[in-house]
Order: sequence, then C-alpha cells, then structure tokens
Amino acid sequence: MILGLDFDNTIIKYDELFHKIAFEKGLIPEELPKQKNSVRDYLRLNGVENEWTIIQGEVYGDRIKEAKPFPEMLETLNKLNLSEVGLRIISHKTLYPYLGPKRDLHKAALSWLRFNKIINSKNSCIDLKKVFFETTKQKKIERIIKSGCTHYLDDLPEILEMIPSGIKKILFSPNGTQDSYEDWKVIKSWKELPTIIK
Repeated sequence: MILGLDFDNTIIKYDELFHKIAFEKGLIPEELPKQKNSVRDYLRLNGVENEWTIIQGEVYGDRIKEAKPFPEMLETLNKLNLSEVGLRIISHKTLYPYLGPKRDLHKAALSWLRFNKIINSKNSCIDLKKVFFETTKQKKIERIIKSGCTHYLDDLPEILEMIPSGIKKILFSPNGTQDSYEDWKVIKSWKELPTIIK
C-alpha cells in the first residue's frame, strides 16, 4: 500500500495565517472568519485581488513557518508509518509567486516539513526522497501514477477527478462537504484516515 498526500491545505493549515497577514496589512476587519476562502473572497469583493496574490507569496514563502499542521496529522502519519504504509507527499506548487518578491516556494515548503519534523529528523515518517513538488497539475497526476500510489488524499475534488480510477481517492474536507462521491471516501479529520485505508 502506498498513500500519496497533498501538501497545501491537507498537511499544512494556512487559514489563520492568511487572516493574520491580511489584518496586519489593514485589508480586512478582525471579525472576518479565520478561513483562507473568507479572506480571498473579501479581498476580491473589495477590488484588491492583487493584494491576495501578494499575500499568497508571503504565506507560501517567507512566513510559511507560522502556518500550523492540521490537528492529529503528524500522529496519524507516524501511526501509518509504523503500520508500514508507504507514504509520499506529492503536491502541485509553483516555484515562484506570481506577484511580489521572488521566493523559492518549493524550498520554503521543504523547510516547513523539516521544521515540523515530518522529514529529515530522527523521528521522520517520510523520507526526503519521497517528497515531490510539481509545477503543474498534470505533472502532479503523472507523479502520483509513477510513484505507484494505491491511495491518494487531497482537499481538491478537481485533482481527485483527474486521478485514474484504479487509485483509491480520499477527499480531505475538514469543513464538511455536502456532496457525496460514489467512488471516493471523505474524511473531516486526519484521525479518520487509518480506518479509511484499511
């Protein structure tokens, strides 16, 4: 069994950090919900979408270490690792932000994984050689296939729809999706994952 894992908004939780940076810049009211999409929608509604793009570069770049892991993610990965489930991180991520200072977003993501002891530590559950950041969605899908994933976890239905039917698809939906998917499993928290893939 090889479980492929998305990174952004699946392993790492950005909601509070997007809110924090946008509020620091005076772009949103403090009472706006601390959710990434709420911040994005508010900025778009107020005609400052470029600011949203600049904030993305900061969140995914210099300030990524302020973002938190999803609750129970690390404990679950360790549990799966002990059960000898092969783990791969395979994510779609541009190399540089579209606006703002040029930062290597792949290096920033790897530094977050090290900082949170997911890779490159004595207790790591994932080998650095099994972490892949691909620059397009199509390359991400190709990597999932090439890596021999039997299962794949992502927060985006559009990605799961692109994956071949032989791979078991798991949608990570912490806020709870109302949709039902015939061939997919849906989880709201990481602690549900070991039961789902058995």
